[in-house]
Amino acid sequence: MAAGENIKINGARLWDSLMEMAKVGPGVAGGNNRQTVTDEDAEGRALFKSWCEAAGMTMGVDTMGNMFATRAGEDPDALPVYMGSHLDTQPTGGKFDGVLGVLGALEAVRTMNDLGIKTKHPIVVTNWTNEEGTRFAPAMLASGVFTGRHTQEWAYDREDAEGKKFGDELKRIGWVGDEEVGARKMHAMFELHIEQGPILEAEGKEIGVVTHGQGLRWIECTVTGKDSHTGSTPMHMRKNAGRGLALLTELVHEIAMKNQPGAVGAIGHIDVYPNSRNVIPGKVVFTVDFRSHLPDVMHGMEAEFCERAPKICEEIGVSFESFVSGQFEPPAFDETLVGAVRNAAERLGYSHMDIISGAGHDACWINDVAPTAMIMCPCVDGLSHNEAEEISPEWAAAGADVLLHAVLETAEVVS
Repeated sequence: MAAGENIKINGARLWDSLMEMAKVGPGVAGGNNRQTVTDEDAEGRALFKSWCEAAGMTMGVDTMGNMFATRAGEDPDALPVYMGSHLDTQPTGGKFDGVLGVLGALEAVRTMNDLGIKTKHPIVVTNWTNEEGTRFAPAMLASGVFTGRHTQEWAYDREDAEGKKFGDELKRIGWVGDEEVGARKMHAMFELHIEQGPILEAEGKEIGVVTHGQGLRWIECTVTGKDSHTGSTPMHMRKNAGRGLALLTELVHEIAMKNQPGAVGAIGHIDVYPNSRNVIPGKVVFTVDFRSHLPDVMHGMEAEFCERAPKICEEIGVSFESFVSGQFEPPAFDETLVGAVRNAAERLGYSHMDIISGAGHDACWINDVAPTAMIMCPCVDGLSHNEAEEISPEWAAAGADVLLHAVLETAEVVS
């Protein structure tokens, strides 16, 4: 049973909650610095817990610090419908990345309480630990442990720039729970998130119906030449690793462009040796990032690059080596849940379009173990991971409205 089309969340209350959470771990330029397992993270968690308990939910926490606030369902044997995202931020992060998904889910529950709506399935609002992965790499760390992609022992041993371990810091802030990670079973999960890109705003759409996430290949490359004096080495005698980098940068762009639409590619991290103003680079180490929601396209881009790059380098007298340093296959979200999101947007009269998530999210990992879907709302100029990140109250409310309706359809309203 679906909710009536007149049911909507309290947009002003949601916005007030977003602004209140933004006071915890304020940034230096209007955003937030609430990095994972810091004192600020602990404060944000405590505030979220108090709001959940005020809404009549019970809080559970697992040994990775993942928080699960449960609203009881009418059928004690029915698996819960989950919704949520993350409260941790980048060091210079915005007020909405992740936070909208957590507090939008909380607002959906508050609205159910206001209207006396009961569901067959329990509903759980989740805050996943360390989605950002900035302080402790990799990103989506705790959801990765939840789904078995990482072991908890390995996750606990991740170190930050100061050599502090994730497990020690989680314990220090008091958020090691007693639940076994991954023991919970899900009927479904929904994640509301800002787009973190410019497509929805450019297209004038209020809702992004996320059909897929992008798969990823990170290829670490080393181009080796010979470092020598920039002034006294004749041009035809140079073995310039920097030139190899330049040519391969263009190769990456060419490969991505001919696999449009949807494919992307770029060179990111670069280390140049010896990195002196008057020395021709003798070695360059860099990463290539290819992404696509289509497995064949992603694999094809990787294969073409690895075939052509050594030949290009050989032609200019330098050598090339590479290995895949990171990868995951593109997730396709559950068609039934994606349909529930699309139906909700149409029922509510919100303009919408299908979209592919260009960034990784906890939902991409949870998709391994349960039916999953995502909802996106626009963000101004597509700007994210930046303190200037901005959305409108209307965009936030529309996303939460669609979340509410999709969850109620999936959790089965009984009264």
